[in-house]
Amino acid sequence: MAAQINPSILSADFARLAEEAKAVQGADWLHVDVMDNHFVPNLTLGVPVVESLARATDTPLDCHLMIEDPDRWAPRYVEAGASSVTFHVEAAAAPVRLAREIRAKGARASMALKPATPIEPYEDLLPELDMLLVMTVEPGFGGQAFLDIMLPKIRRTRELIGKHGLQLWLQVDGGVSASTIERCAEAGADVFVAGSAVYGAEDPAEAVRALRGQAEAATAQASWACDH
Repeated sequence: MAAQINPSILSADFARLAEEAKAVQGADWLHVDVMDNHFVPNLTLGVPVVESLARATDTPLDCHLMIEDPDRWAPRYVEAGASSVTFHVEAAAAPVRLAREIRAKGARASMALKPATPIEPYEDLLPELDMLLVMTVEPGFGGQAFLDIMLPKIRRTRELIGKHGLQLWLQVDGGVSASTIERCAEAGADVFVAGSAVYGAEDPAEAVRALRGQAEAATAQASWACDH
C-alpha cells in the first residue's frame, strides 16, 4: 500500500485549527493528540474539540489517546467523529474488548506502544487491530528527537504482521521528518505522523507531498515490501 502522511495538529496553531486543517489538504489523515496530564505530563484537548474539528474538515481524524482509562473514553471519540482511535496498551484494562468496541462503532481500532513496551507479548492481539502505533519518542510532547533505537522494534513488528498475513497498518509517531522518514519506511512503517516537519514548513501541503514521496521511494526499496 502507499505511504500515508498524518500531520499532527499538536504542532498547529490551536487558535486556528479549522484553517490549519485546510492547510494540509491532501494529507491522508489528521492526527489528533489527546493528552490528559495523567498518562502523560501534558494537557491538550478532548471530545468537544474533536467534535468541532470533525465538522470543520473532510480529512478523516486519527485520534491518539494518551490518556488513562481509554476503556471508558475511547468510544466517545468515535461518537465525536474520529475515523481511527488509538489507545495505549499500557493504559487499557481490556485491549481486545476495547478494540472490538471501537470497530463496532464504525472506526478503525489502533493500539499504541510506548518506546519501552515490547511488541512480542501482544502478538496474539494483532488480528483484533487495524493499526499498530510504535512510538518513536516518549509520548507527551511534540518536537522531540527521533529515537533510532526504535527501528529494530518497527522491523520486528512488521515481521509479525507478515507472519500472520495481516492487513495491519504500522504507524510511527515522534520525530518523523525528512531526515528520518526513509529509515522508518525501510524498517516497515507505512503510516507516518509528522508534526513540526509539516506545520513548521513554509508550505505544509507541499511538506506532506514531499514526505510521502520520500516514504514511497524508501518503501519501494525495502525488503519487507518486496516480499509482498
